[in-house]
Amino acid sequence: MEVRESSGPRPTIADVAEAAGVARSTVSRAMNREHRFYRSPSAARIRAVAESLGYEPNPTAANLRRQQTNTVGVLVSRLTDTVMAMLFEEIAAASAARGYHALVATTYDDPALERENGLAMLASRVDGLILTTATTEGGLCTELLARGIPHVLALRSYGESLSVVGDDVLGGYLATRHLIDLGHREIGLVAGPDHAPTALSRREGHRQALREAGIEDAPELVYPSTFSMESGEAAAEAFLAGRRRPTAVFAVNDNTAFGFTSVIQRAGLSIPRDLSIVGYNDIPLVARLPVPLTTVRVPFADIASASVDALLNSIQGRAPTAAHRTLAPTLIPRASTARPSTPPDAPR
Repeated sequence: MEVRESSGPRPTIADVAEAAGVARSTVSRAMNREHRFYRSPSAARIRAVAESLGYEPNPTAANLRRQQTNTVGVLVSRLTDTVMAMLFEEIAAASAARGYHALVATTYDDPALERENGLAMLASRVDGLILTTATTEGGLCTELLARGIPHVLALRSYGESLSVVGDDVLGGYLATRHLIDLGHREIGLVAGPDHAPTALSRREGHRQALREAGIEDAPELVYPSTFSMESGEAAAEAFLAGRRRPTAVFAVNDNTAFGFTSVIQRAGLSIPRDLSIVGYNDIPLVARLPVPLTTVRVPFADIASASVDALLNSIQGRAPTAAHRTLAPTLIPRASTARPSTPPDAPR
């Protein structure tokens, strides 16, 4: 078909509608690749008419009509947490690859601040939210679900909200199974916060591995913590003060493993000769420590990519391929774990 040379005013959607003998809304649907009408013969005819007129759709105007801004909001607990910073960078990269911008806000584990910042992002017209902050009570995601606002949970899951997570039960199992396979029978747990589903799942994996090996789950070998280095230090102080010392410890994230290890080494104990330790997440620093940390690697890039895809599907009204996706972690053995120097049945 002959294309009209561009001269004078640019053709509008009204010009295309008149030339094709259809309504403007029909032209809009014919130009929208996400609409089912786009693949019909009628839509192809309308696009041919548009091409002959030299009409070019304005994507920015289309977004404004749909009240879309091609931005997504991301809520994290804090960006000083390496895991949260890594995940946001991956989400931002995955969003950019799909033509979206990612904005971030921090909540500091405060439900009121989470709600305030989430609603502020929505007021600034982000198209949807990715939350890494859901707790066992749900938090903001319960309100978003009730209001039908597109959102996805990353690294967390709650209720019917779309979620993409690592398999934390499997990760906890792999960490503890590794220690058991090395010959450890007295295995401690730096447990993580009770409000975090990730910590609870990693604990469950730890217990599964113990049960499978016929090892008693001893409460005195469980050390409470948050996900901070300071709480790891406090857990190590409790370890040193305890009457019963394990030969190995699984810390449910790398930060607590850092804190735990620093106190142990200042006390004159050697890792892994006196104590083996496993962390969780595989943040970049752990491979470069004086004693590189054995840890469980979480596939952050895959989780971020799947979270963005799930959110964009929700924004565009497409049914999710799966409401909840779970991606497998990988154990990364390094120098912080070894066979126990003291036989398992010997007094310590």
